[in-house]
Amino acid sequence: MSEKVVVIGSNSFSGAHFADLTVRQGLDVIGMSRSPEPNAVFLPYKKIKSPKFKFFRMDLNNDLDKIMEVIRDFRPDYVVNFAAQSMVGESWTHPEHWFQTNVVANIKLHDQLRKCGSLKKYVHISTPEVYGSCEGLVKENTMYNPSTPYAVSRAAADMSLMSFYRTYNFPVVFTRAANVYGPGQQLYRIIPKTILFFLLGKKVPLHGGGHSVRSFIHISDVADGTLRAAREGRPGDIFHLSTSRTISIRSLVELIAKQMGVSFEKNVDVVEDRPGKDAAYLLDSSKAKKELGWSDKIGLEEGIEETIAWVKSNLGTLEKEPLSYIHKQ
Repeated sequence: MSEKVVVIGSNSFSGAHFADLTVRQGLDVIGMSRSPEPNAVFLPYKKIKSPKFKFFRMDLNNDLDKIMEVIRDFRPDYVVNFAAQSMVGESWTHPEHWFQTNVVANIKLHDQLRKCGSLKKYVHISTPEVYGSCEGLVKENTMYNPSTPYAVSRAAADMSLMSFYRTYNFPVVFTRAANVYGPGQQLYRIIPKTILFFLLGKKVPLHGGGHSVRSFIHISDVADGTLRAAREGRPGDIFHLSTSRTISIRSLVELIAKQMGVSFEKNVDVVEDRPGKDAAYLLDSSKAKKELGWSDKIGLEEGIEETIAWVKSNLGTLEKEPLSYIHKQ
């Protein structure tokens, strides 16, 4: 019998690509998200049209009983949870919404999942934002120092899960990835937004001059690491998924401009920075490489070229989609 996985937050960028990978590998997959499935250009698994994938529109905040009924009937080997209020800057506007979803609703889910005896592994998709602004290589045992409501809410859920692991031996494994990117990403994220704005003749807003330093990792590499963590990770383990390359946001936008043959100076506006934005962090992913046999394979230039091609081939559809984040409580 094939492995079974429930992907909570399957409409998200990372969730959709993870669902795509697991379906392609022959797993039986149930996807869940609070919103209806978006346009197929954002859902790579739609190209497969596999009977092994089923989608349920369910919301962690309102449909926990229904979610657990599906999970108990399906009896998955793995539950992988991508669901979260995930925008950092916007979390200052309605912080209670971030805490409701990322803490209260998630902890209610965890308390139900710990009673599912058939569950081999629960993979919680966390974030390096819990560490705050750091210098040097960040290891998995780095102390939390969150600086935004989003980061605080994610750290709270992580700490709660660790208490479940220690008290109930709940089989949780955590992943924290660097900034993900690739075809199918939401258009308000920096790489697809920059590409689309350049194509449409719009100026790209560069917050704070783009001095923040980040590491960008292709979504295919993250999906691979996530599945390896589900299969091979020991309960209580945390795995970082990152490249060793860092780049400032300004240099990233300059790189995209160069690859697209447009003028950086003529197509960018410097705007005020977001509050509480972390200056830099570089994740140490040596543990994932050693224990999971994982490695990042797609270089930044190659990944950006692929994303440019995706935007260009779907431009007629994408230019009709919202270009800004739309908050949902």
